[in-house]
Amino acid sequence: MNRLAKQHVSLIALLCLFVPLLNQASTLEYLALQGQAHPGKSGIIVLEQGEQALLNRALLTDQAQSSIEVQYFIWSSDNVGTLASEALLRAAERGVTVRIIVDDFLIDAEPETLLSLAAHPNIHIRIYNPRHSVGVSLWERLWGFVTDFRASNQRMHDKSVIFDGTAAITGGRNMADEYYDYDHAYNFRDRDVLLTGSVVKAMSKSFQRFWNDPLTVPVEQLLIDEFKTLKESQVSDYQSWLHAYAEDQENFAPEVRLALQTMQQQFDDSMTLLRWGDIQFISDLPGKNAGTDGLGGGGATTSALIDLLSRAQKSITLQSPYLVIPEGGLTLFTDLIDRGVKIRIVTNSLSSTDNLQAFSGYHKQRKQLLASGIEIYEFRPDATVARKLMQRSVALPNKMPVFAIHAKSLVIDNQTAYVGTFNLDPRSTHLNTEVGVVIRDADIVQQISESITQDMAPENSWLAGRDDADIEANLLKRIKLWFWKLFPLDPIL
Repeated sequence: MNRLAKQHVSLIALLCLFVPLLNQASTLEYLALQGQAHPGKSGIIVLEQGEQALLNRALLTDQAQSSIEVQYFIWSSDNVGTLASEALLRAAERGVTVRIIVDDFLIDAEPETLLSLAAHPNIHIRIYNPRHSVGVSLWERLWGFVTDFRASNQRMHDKSVIFDGTAAITGGRNMADEYYDYDHAYNFRDRDVLLTGSVVKAMSKSFQRFWNDPLTVPVEQLLIDEFKTLKESQVSDYQSWLHAYAEDQENFAPEVRLALQTMQQQFDDSMTLLRWGDIQFISDLPGKNAGTDGLGGGGATTSALIDLLSRAQKSITLQSPYLVIPEGGLTLFTDLIDRGVKIRIVTNSLSSTDNLQAFSGYHKQRKQLLASGIEIYEFRPDATVARKLMQRSVALPNKMPVFAIHAKSLVIDNQTAYVGTFNLDPRSTHLNTEVGVVIRDADIVQQISESITQDMAPENSWLAGRDDADIEANLLKRIKLWFWKLFPLDPIL
């Protein structure tokens, strides 16, 4: 609570987006009927704006009647994470079965918080590969790194939420302020897709595989001692605090009240953008691979994306926050370039990146990548596209936060696109489980292509090899980069 109290009041104001909506038609019922009218097809809307992606999640959470299945790499205890927890609690209280899988690596919630939320009979929380945070001591964590380094580094990077088995959202966004443009210092330029129709069944099957896998452990089992001593009063106090936090009218800014009143209309308007076509969900199995190849081994998502790239005839346009080409990747790209395929990649600059370790791997490869013929664009922290994408109900500050790429997307020959969680690095290739969708609708592919190309424009990115973007970063960041380049970290970047 102390951490939350420090947040700016305009950020707290977004809580109304998770308050129950009144007198609304059921969007989920509409989507179910649309799915029946398009048998074997899938519907899709691209969610480029952070607040748009948040609104969609809020509305669908509030409308769900039977089930919500949630899978995230990061679920923070900041404002967005807290309000999302309250929204799920409200859903559970009206009879919705809520199942949540969160990767263990970056969990910052207290045991009492996790257990108090899971104490509701309709809420079930499981932790993926618990080797770092939940129920794990510092010594156990260190011992795990020593005895099984690969397993400690193997994370669930999936990001998806499924409502009533009818609609789903997947893409790059985790559940935290910075993924929805509500952090006052640093926000991510990201991309999600709203899905309905046949593709949702494949997503549900993937969720069920993870839910049933031994790597995914109920939180009560991990925190057995805390669970035994948890009092009903603690559960009641926490759940009451969640509701009070989300219902405090004093936190509502007038413009946010307006957003609340018009949310359903905004969603209904966006339904005019719904396209039906061929959409394939691709995902890794729990554990990624057998683990017999050490830090290598690939996975189902890796194989599917390599196959897509190998079929390129004219062009590849790619967006990835981290660019560390895994073994064999440069040969693949070089062969494609020799065949006449134009390859363009936009990634973070030293100034915008949130991950210096990953940037150090890219920095060591950059000259070789440019020499191969790949065009690389490095995203500016002050990209002008930020003001276009960060249109929201709460007024933007005069001094814009740093804006950095987190979207993971590619377009091949302007005919096929991928949107998902896969970073172009060894970690996504070999260690982390990943998900995403392959899209073959011409209009949606064109939309994604134009969006990525816009991010490459001079006002948004520097051209690597021509512009020395590194000098735009502060001295301390350049010193830290030099330090990280001393270490052979590439296999886990």
